[in-house]
Amino acid sequence: MFTGSIAALITPFRDGKVDEKAFAALVDWQIREGTSALVPCGTTGESPTLSPAEHQRVIELCIEASGGRVPVIAGTGSNSTHEAITLTRHAQKAGADAALIVTPYYNKPTQEGLYAHFKAIAAAVDLPILIYNIPSRSVIDLSVETMARLARLPNIVGVKDATGDVTRISRQRAAIGPQFCQLSGDDGLALGQIAHGAQGCISVTANIAPRLMAEFEAAALAGDLAAARSRHDRLLSLHEALFAETSPAPVKYAASLLGLCTEEVRLPLVPVTEATRSRLAMVLTGLGLLATA
Repeated sequence: MFTGSIAALITPFRDGKVDEKAFAALVDWQIREGTSALVPCGTTGESPTLSPAEHQRVIELCIEASGGRVPVIAGTGSNSTHEAITLTRHAQKAGADAALIVTPYYNKPTQEGLYAHFKAIAAAVDLPILIYNIPSRSVIDLSVETMARLARLPNIVGVKDATGDVTRISRQRAAIGPQFCQLSGDDGLALGQIAHGAQGCISVTANIAPRLMAEFEAAALAGDLAAARSRHDRLLSLHEALFAETSPAPVKYAASLLGLCTEEVRLPLVPVTEATRSRLAMVLTGLGLLATA
């Protein structure tokens, strides 16, 4: 259903407000550079600090700017089931192609609670739903068994897997089948996850190097290991630098170096340190991205 390099979009800010012009330009550039789908209002888009009105507007802007050229997978997760339903209903009405819904953070529901959460959201909309499983941020891990139960619901169609376990893809494929859309949630692990059966990656790095990420994904999915590994090796220093501090502060700074937007983030995130600034500048220069920006 969804495949290739899918950008987990940053949300540009200027003077405390969403920079709509910069965001629309980012969307257009991503598509022209080969990105296959877009995710607004995920963690990389600083969804926890967007107001409800901003959240809805950013999704609408992404749909408007993309103009149907690529799918839009709207981030609509919350640790409140009611709020997640409200956001997902809005995304459907706005014209999103799917919703990406994170496991409820902080509440720490049981596996039965996780099942009930996603079942309630799925019952409230007709939109395809991708589950976002990221234990490092949400403190809970949706098990393979619970994923298989949820996959039996008609509009739960896949997962963004950020568990850090490349074998999870194989185990979920064995439990659910190859029709379930599995996407990597970690740029550095995408090569291994694709080898295990993932169909693409929801990528932070694509914000900065969309063409290189699209080329990497195309090679990996075509089974061209040598070409995929070559691009992976080239990109690895960027993958690592973009997580030198809490994301999305590093990717925002990198985007500012490319003239895409300001480096502005919202508290409790703060701008990156001088050491990370120097590191990012060096990596981008080494990749030839600053020279061509």
